[in-house]
Amino acid sequence: MSTIKKIALDARDLEHPKPLELAMKALRELDDESYFYMIHRKNPIPLLDLASEQNFQVLNKEDANGDWHILICKTEEIDLDTLVTDSPSKE
Repeated sequence: MSTIKKIALDARDLEHPKPLELAMKALRELDDESYFYMIHRKNPIPLLDLASEQNFQVLNKEDANGDWHILICKTEEIDLDTLVTDSPSKE
């Protein structure tokens, strides 16, 4: 597979419903060679449910800081586990 494009969103400082709105916009832009990576202060269950209903591959993990890393892609060709990074610090 060629280079995988990352569509990133740091939603830790965004207020509801902005993270879900921005995430849904990003999911509409995904193709087989891209993935969505969101960092959030909580586990966004509505987003995960919507993505699963649309047959996206979903991975969510909480890091030691309590931040959630959410990765979503269309294809099973992408190993989401290898794409999880350490939580970047807030600036």
